[in-house]
Amino acid sequence: MDIKKLKSLQKSLLTDLNKVSSETELETFRIKHVSRQGSIADLFVQLKSLDPEQKRMIGPQLNTLKKTINQALENKKEDLFQQKLKVLQEKQKHFDVSINKPTLHGSLHPYTLITEQIQNIFISMGYQVADGPELETEFFNFTALNVPSNHPAREESDTFWIDQEHLLRTQTSTVQIKTMQSQKPPIAIISPGRVMRNEATDASHDFMFMQFEGLYVAENVSISNLLATLKTFLHQLFGKKIKLRVRPGYFPFVEPGLEIDASCPFCTKGCSVCKKTRWIELMGSGLVHPNVLKHCNIDPKKYSGFAFGFGLTRLVMLKYQIPDIRLLHSGNLDFLKQF
Repeated sequence: MDIKKLKSLQKSLLTDLNKVSSETELETFRIKHVSRQGSIADLFVQLKSLDPEQKRMIGPQLNTLKKTINQALENKKEDLFQQKLKVLQEKQKHFDVSINKPTLHGSLHPYTLITEQIQNIFISMGYQVADGPELETEFFNFTALNVPSNHPAREESDTFWIDQEHLLRTQTSTVQIKTMQSQKPPIAIISPGRVMRNEATDASHDFMFMQFEGLYVAENVSISNLLATLKTFLHQLFGKKIKLRVRPGYFPFVEPGLEIDASCPFCTKGCSVCKKTRWIELMGSGLVHPNVLKHCNIDPKKYSGFAFGFGLTRLVMLKYQIPDIRLLHSGNLDFLKQF
C-alpha cells in the first residue's frame, strides 16, 4: 500500500460511483466499499501491519480517501433523489394525482459520527479498538485502578451499585485492565463506550454519557510521547493545529497525573464556548501508575505507559456546538436530522 495506489484507487472509486444510476446500485457500492466490511475498511486493517514511518505517511491519506468517497456517496444519493423527484413532478404535470411525500432517510447519530472519526485517526496511528462490559466488578472498576477503599467515588451517591460486588462501570478504564491482563506489551488501544454515574441531570450533566480512553504500554514511554499523540489526534479531529496547556492533576491510576486543556478551536480571542478564556478543559491523563501495572502482571521496572481519557459527549458538544447534553438522548428529529 502506498500513496500513489491510494490516489489511483480514489480516482477509480469516484469513476465507478459516477456510473451509478439507481439506488440499488448505490447501496451495492456502499456495501462493497464504504461499509464496516468494505474495501476501505480492509485498508485500515492492512495499515496495522505497516511500520511507524509508513503509518505516518499512509494514515492521513487513507483518512482523506474515506472522507472523499463518503462525501461523493452522499452527493450521489442526493442527485438520485432529485432525479426521482423530478420524474414525479413531471408526472404531476400530466396527471391530476397527489404525489406521496418521498420516504425520509435516516442519518448517523453525532455519537456515531465522531466515534468513527476518532477510531479512524487512532487506527491510522497503530491503535486497536477494545471493548468491554458495562456491568463490572468492584475489582476492575476500582481496586485494579489503584482507587483506595475510602475514595468518594465508591459511595452510592456517585456510583450505581447492583450489589456489594457489581456496579455499572463509571469509566472505560476497566477495558484497559482487562486488555493488560490478557496481552503482553507493547499495547496500544482505545476504548470508547457508555459509562454511568449517579449525577443529577442538567444541560451539561447526565447520569449516562460517552467516554473515550486510550492506553499505550511499552518500554521507555514518556510524557513527551503522550503529548505528541494528543496533539496529532486533536489536529486531525478539528482540522487545525491545537495548542495544549498542561496542568498537574490527581488521578489514582496515573503518576504523574496531568490535566490537559486545549486551545479553543472556534476562536482566537475568546467566545461563548471557551467562556472567553481561549482554553477548554479537555481531558485527564498521565503515566500509568506502577500499582496498576502490577495488578496486570506487567513489570513496572521494564515497562511504562501513558493513559488518557475524555468525555466523548463533551467532545461531540464542542465539535458540533450542541448547547444541551439532553438533546443527544432526546430522539428529537429536528435535532437529529441536522446530522
